[in-house]
Amino acid sequence: MATTPVDRGANRPSSVRRVVIASLVGTSLEWYDFFIYGTAAALVFNTLFFPSFDPLVGTLLAFTTAAVGFVARPLGGIVFGHYGDRIGRKNVLVVTLLLMGIATFAIGLVPTYAVFGIGAPILLVVLRFLQGIGLGGEWGGAVLMTLESGDPARRGLNASWPQVGVPVGLLLSNGVLWVMQAVTDEEAFASWGWRVPFLLSGLLVIAGLWIRVSIAESPLFEKVESAGAKTRAPIVDVLRSYPREILLALGARVGVDVAFYIFVLFITTYITTYLGLPSGLALGGVLIGAACQIFFIPLFGALSDRFGRRPVYLAGAVGAAGWVFAFFALLDTGSFALIVLATVVALLFHAAMYATQASFIAEMFPTRIRYSGASMGYQLAGIVGGALAPIIATALLSAYQTSLAVSLYVVAVLALTVVCVLIARETSRLDIAADDATYRARTEQSAV
Repeated sequence: MATTPVDRGANRPSSVRRVVIASLVGTSLEWYDFFIYGTAAALVFNTLFFPSFDPLVGTLLAFTTAAVGFVARPLGGIVFGHYGDRIGRKNVLVVTLLLMGIATFAIGLVPTYAVFGIGAPILLVVLRFLQGIGLGGEWGGAVLMTLESGDPARRGLNASWPQVGVPVGLLLSNGVLWVMQAVTDEEAFASWGWRVPFLLSGLLVIAGLWIRVSIAESPLFEKVESAGAKTRAPIVDVLRSYPREILLALGARVGVDVAFYIFVLFITTYITTYLGLPSGLALGGVLIGAACQIFFIPLFGALSDRFGRRPVYLAGAVGAAGWVFAFFALLDTGSFALIVLATVVALLFHAAMYATQASFIAEMFPTRIRYSGASMGYQLAGIVGGALAPIIATALLSAYQTSLAVSLYVVAVLALTVVCVLIARETSRLDIAADDATYRARTEQSAV
């Protein structure tokens, strides 16, 4: 009908809001699922699934199962990136949320070692692997749906909303576990209380799926599809035509990842093991910082639309590199107020990078291979960044007995991020609906 374009244009603002809400809700639920596992691993998995080992060894094994999720994320990015470029962003987002929800719900039903023997930890690892695959495929689709559906002048803001899912998921997971610990005694929590947050995920995912099914496909993907411009092998095309962008995306992200896991995960090890203070000081600081990030992230996303991706990204990287020294100095005081200050400011600088990287990385690639390219660069950084950062930081602290070694490690990785952002071209004014020729011309021009 001739009125269709008019109707579609009239409904565009409402449609964009629905896309943003669907992406934010789904991403929050996926991060809730991912974080709930890590927290449960620290609290009860060592005794429930690895009881025949020394408690410390059991804890290390429990954390090893958690690390499996990081290893699986690049695979999820590759697999779902392929299908996201082949069958659409919306369809893949429904599958990733369903996969994550089923895996998380199933973890709540896994029998313990006492009941199922060695099969219990094996089943736990398999389900954690599926969680990682689901999360690996989630990020690219959620970001692209918001990036490709909204006003081009607000791409940075729109693409930053799925990033808010990280602090929301962190708050939800820790909040639910805190409630369960508060309403159960230690024996009840170890028996059944820890299972409730995992089983609750099933209900949350149903709500998330209902929201996601109701949204329309990305208009830019529909344009590629109607033009018959989809590629048979998106991953192959990305590696052949845009290897430089993948490396720049990886380098731009790795410092962000390292800084984040030092600020929100290693902080607990430092405060409890090195300083000998209650873990609640670290948890409280992280939760308050995460709550602040819910506001910081869209703020910096909007600023990247006004001032450009690179200036905001670089400001966050340089700020985090300088603040990491003050961060540990404030932790050393043992004052809760100063620990909160250290964490809030640290996550402020992280938000400047994290909010901007969604649009910055996605805009490096043309529409027909954007899901694959963005997912590959983003998720590969998770292995060398998030998965290794706590391990490296712990080893440095153990070897040198000073936070200075950890700070220098963070600064070194952030320096790599700064270099990659400086090398990459500004993307905020780029026409992301342009064809491959335009993107190749931009790549060749930036290589000169």
